[in-house]
Amino acid sequence: MEFAELRQVVEKTKLVDAHAHNIVALDSAFAFLNSLSEADGDALTYAPHSLSFKRNLRNIAEIYGCESSLQAVEEYRKSSGLHSISSICFEAANISAVLIDDGLKLDKKQDIEWHKSFVPFVGRILRIESLAEEILNQDKSDGSPWTLDIFIETFLEKLRSVADKIVGLKSIAAYRSGLEINTNVTKEDAEEGLAEVLLGGKPVRITNKSLIDCIFTHSLEAAVCFDLPLQIHTGFGDKDLDLRLSNPLHLRTVLNDKRFSKCRIVLLHASYPFSKEASYLASVYHQVYLDFGLAVPKLSVHGMISSIKELLELAPVKKVMFSTDGYASPETYYLGAKIAREVLFTVLRDACIDGDLSVAEAIEAAKDICAQNAINFYKIDFYVKSFGSKDNVRSNFVKKGTDTPEDGVSLVRVIWVDASGQHRCRVVPTKRFNDVVTKNGVGLTFASMAMISAADCPADETNLTGTGEIRLIPDLSTRWRIPWEKQEDMVLADMHLKPGEAWEYCPREALRRVSKILKEEFNLVLNAGFENEFYLLKSVLSEGKEEWVPIDSTPYCSVSGYNAVAPIFHEFVAHLQSLNITVEQLHPEAGKGQFEIVMGHSVCTSAADNLIYSREVIRAVARKHGLLATFAPKYALDDLGSGSHVHISLWQNGENVFMASGGSSRHGISDVGQEFMAGVLYHLPSILAFTAPIPNSYDRIQPNTWSGAYQCWGKENREVPLRTACPPGVQDGLVSNFEIKSFDGCANPHLGLAAIIAGGIDGLRRHLRLPEPIDGNPSSLDGKLKRLPVSLSESLEALQKDVVLHDLIGEKLLVVIKGVRKAEIKYYAENKDAYKQLIHRY
Repeated sequence: MEFAELRQVVEKTKLVDAHAHNIVALDSAFAFLNSLSEADGDALTYAPHSLSFKRNLRNIAEIYGCESSLQAVEEYRKSSGLHSISSICFEAANISAVLIDDGLKLDKKQDIEWHKSFVPFVGRILRIESLAEEILNQDKSDGSPWTLDIFIETFLEKLRSVADKIVGLKSIAAYRSGLEINTNVTKEDAEEGLAEVLLGGKPVRITNKSLIDCIFTHSLEAAVCFDLPLQIHTGFGDKDLDLRLSNPLHLRTVLNDKRFSKCRIVLLHASYPFSKEASYLASVYHQVYLDFGLAVPKLSVHGMISSIKELLELAPVKKVMFSTDGYASPETYYLGAKIAREVLFTVLRDACIDGDLSVAEAIEAAKDICAQNAINFYKIDFYVKSFGSKDNVRSNFVKKGTDTPEDGVSLVRVIWVDASGQHRCRVVPTKRFNDVVTKNGVGLTFASMAMISAADCPADETNLTGTGEIRLIPDLSTRWRIPWEKQEDMVLADMHLKPGEAWEYCPREALRRVSKILKEEFNLVLNAGFENEFYLLKSVLSEGKEEWVPIDSTPYCSVSGYNAVAPIFHEFVAHLQSLNITVEQLHPEAGKGQFEIVMGHSVCTSAADNLIYSREVIRAVARKHGLLATFAPKYALDDLGSGSHVHISLWQNGENVFMASGGSSRHGISDVGQEFMAGVLYHLPSILAFTAPIPNSYDRIQPNTWSGAYQCWGKENREVPLRTACPPGVQDGLVSNFEIKSFDGCANPHLGLAAIIAGGIDGLRRHLRLPEPIDGNPSSLDGKLKRLPVSLSESLEALQKDVVLHDLIGEKLLVVIKGVRKAEIKYYAENKDAYKQLIHRY
């Protein structure tokens, strides 16, 4: 077999170094010798006698052209200077990108910007334990002691503020308390851990297992939210580490926790000496990837080859990545690159000889392991014309589809949704957004949360006027490139009185508040998935006036109806997927020109965000094709209405606990699920003031229209407002979620879900029980069942009396909701045909 081409590819491919650390100044207290061994103290005196040290020293002397002795190399370094030796090492290493964990404490270390003089692309990896210690080493501004809630809130806010500036997170839990992470650590244990750590004084060093587990778990949540990978130190290291606790098999609790199944995890350092265990995990867990830095070049040649072969025994080649784990000295980068190429060639060549790979497959594997896997995994976008020329280097980190201004983004839309459910935005030039808005926000009048669907002025009785201003603070985890307008980004905003102080009228904050109560009191997380119903209308001239009419008259699930819009729906789906929004199915609905897109479920805060973006996609794509998409509840009184039915499930520790654990439970629903659902049913009349927020909403909620007009529930009964569902894949007799039909496209999704959770919390607190389900058409039982509010006035009356929603949603926000709803009632009562204009607002 001929291996010349394989060798050429391995030797010449520009490497992506996916894990490294800062280089230090030559006069750093961290000696050059330390960078060539994991030993320290007296043990370091024996380091020069190890196989890897002798080999590495010869390689360094060779590139410098000096004698192969530690003294000669150190003299060369001193006489040449740091910049010179760094240029030599990085050019020889042929590294095109490096990701730096700058959390390693080193004396006189260079900042990340300094490294950009030698590598075209440099990204930052944020070490979570270092961030936590940095926070606790600072005194609170008011002088009060740290509490767990305030610490975690500060920690997550710090992560949020840098999420778009880093390429990933990293944990060194293995060094502190081991990898047997408890993702269900109790708040009490974490509080005790924090107290113990603070008692140790400053500088803070976090070693308490409960606190580390708490930080690790919240970091996993953040990693999922911001779509950031998490690197984890596994396997060997210095003597601070208990090797027994650094076996990656200890991570199985984390890997089996369904809450974090979408968090991409990298096991660093080939997990040596647990390389086989790491290979197994990467083969059976879709979210596990491997990195072999440190093992190469710190082991003997035999050890390195054996370790990489063990990684590839089970792990897919597409999941294995190169890194140098370079630190302190530029020589470590060079050694990591040089020896990795030699070892990788040997391993792939042997795989060809053994018959595991063809030469062509080995060449592809070399390209993947050296660079392409990391480029794809860390979403790095760079192009290098000639090394070392800044004018010819364009590099940027791409997070969740969002490109930087250098890629042509000139404007950013800062989006919010008001109390009447209308999407609004401020548009900011990209430079100002990055320089000013990300930290200080955009100014907005108080009145903006008090506007109604028919007029851009504040409603009476809301206590919000044109006096006073808030700040729209962009949530950078929601920043996306606009798929239909490539020169713009969009981002959702939180409402703050000043940066860092949430405004109590903010809808996104309202949902977070009630979600936090649900989590803290019952250890539950609400997942939601929406169905978007909408009409596609076309413009026609009638007697010289423009009218908007349905694009067709085909029936429910019509093939010909879908054929007519298929090209548009391909755009809908592509754009939604580019925003990481799952589409489960789509079809023509029963109304003339009516369609539906069903989205996958996610944590309620993300589901609400996704609903906003999905509406934006549908409207924009329709407009591009000369159509108007409207989510108005009843755009034509003589046709069927449109809803945003929402499917609700409850999750605990990554498991769906709305569903009964066995067939013996009543109705296929768990006790906690029944109590939550009973609370929602009990409060449904007042919840409608949030989920059916305009008078036109009640033209939709009518008997015999599958919209749920009576206060009842049923099993797979589409005429009831609350329908339990057993979708394909769920065991017969069990229920995975329940659908709320009384939710429409005029609702602010964050406020609507907040009201639903509030009702559910009351059901859990009072252990409410569900009545018997309704199997038939509720209208046939008229007189025996209570009718839901037939108007917004009736729903508002129910809300006025609902003490629970006032308490959980917040009195001030409720004043605004009620004031806006009263203004809606008055306006549409006085202007009977005004509902026809809703198609231009929703």
